[in-house]
Amino acid sequence: MTSLAPEPTDRRMTSAERRDAILAAASVLFGQRGYFGATTDQVARAAGISQPYVVRMFGSKEALFLAVIGRAKTSLLAAFRGALADWRAAGAAGGDPCDALGPAYLELLRERGVHTSLMQAFMQGSEPAIGAAARDGFLEIWAFLRDEAGVDPETARSFLADGMLINVLAGLEMPRDMRPEAAELLEATLGDKARLLPGA
Repeated sequence: MTSLAPEPTDRRMTSAERRDAILAAASVLFGQRGYFGATTDQVARAAGISQPYVVRMFGSKEALFLAVIGRAKTSLLAAFRGALADWRAAGAAGGDPCDALGPAYLELLRERGVHTSLMQAFMQGSEPAIGAAARDGFLEIWAFLRDEAGVDPETARSFLADGMLINVLAGLEMPRDMRPEAAELLEATLGDKARLLPGA
């Protein structure tokens, strides 16, 4: 696994920079190993920051995971809102806004851990705090599609279903599989954007 630690610099990181480094590392590790498989020590080492500092900043692994979910949701909605604004500015009203939102979702694969950490959160529905945050986030995305993008329920459902398939392929690191069925599935789902998946 490539190092997630920030490049060394001649100055000390600010608190905000440390927080960003921790969340970036935690997003990748939680996405790869799950909530129960990743530890704050692993996150600290990946971020190049001491484990006591991680605990001092977030308080607990659960709070860190909730911050990762919030970060992923914020990134996702920012990407969607930017794509929707560009789509409207280009005079595409009357078409399907998902034609702009889909590529934005794929481009977000460049930010490692967003898709996979969300998938890990969705699998923790029975955990009181994590399940509540994951449900709130999922429904906020649904509300965005319905209220801001203005798509009908069936289009929103189909869009979310396609997104979940992309998340599954990211979690599986499907490009590692050399079988023709894997190549066909990747091509049908992602086209040339399959190169953005982990394992590519």
